[in-house]
Amino acid sequence: MAQTPARVSDRRERKKAATRQALSAAARRLFLERGFDKVTVAEIADTADTAVSTLFAHFPGGKEALVLGDAGEREAALAAAVRNRPEGGSVLDALRDFLATRGPFAPDPGPEARRVAELVVATPALRAYARTLWTSCEAALARVIAEETGRDADDLALRLLARYVLEIPDLAGTEPDPRAALDIAFSHLARGWPDLP
Repeated sequence: MAQTPARVSDRRERKKAATRQALSAAARRLFLERGFDKVTVAEIADTADTAVSTLFAHFPGGKEALVLGDAGEREAALAAAVRNRPEGGSVLDALRDFLATRGPFAPDPGPEARRVAELVVATPALRAYARTLWTSCEAALARVIAEETGRDADDLALRLLARYVLEIPDLAGTEPDPRAALDIAFSHLARGWPDLP
């Protein structure tokens, strides 16, 4: 019996997801054991039993992307946080609550997640990549805030807000108490945008 195109496509997607997961898991394990700079892309591919070309096909951003993903994932998550906020909830509260679940702000990360967050903060290449991922979401975040508040997406105030929000992970995430720094950052933003629903 021949398989339908949908079944073949589903299997292909599952196989891609499994390969991505194997590569990410191998990279995290090696990075946590030996440090980010002491692990090569070839070692990661070998550990995951794939080719280097396969690694780059799934993670064009290279080693950094194996830990941090890509901007598309962040854009989608940020948009969902704003769009799916509770009835009557503010955009700023939704963004603060979203960031409070990520990286160094997570309230109760498991041991591996804590070590990965510490690795990102301590590794200049990972920290720079993380900042680039966040700030590359600026236009998309400004657009979704505009949609949700009935404002023009080209409104400088919204673009500024998006930029400031997306700088918070890099600035507050390296503070001795990242969650307290996150709260401070959003209290300042609330004063700057008091009329934002």
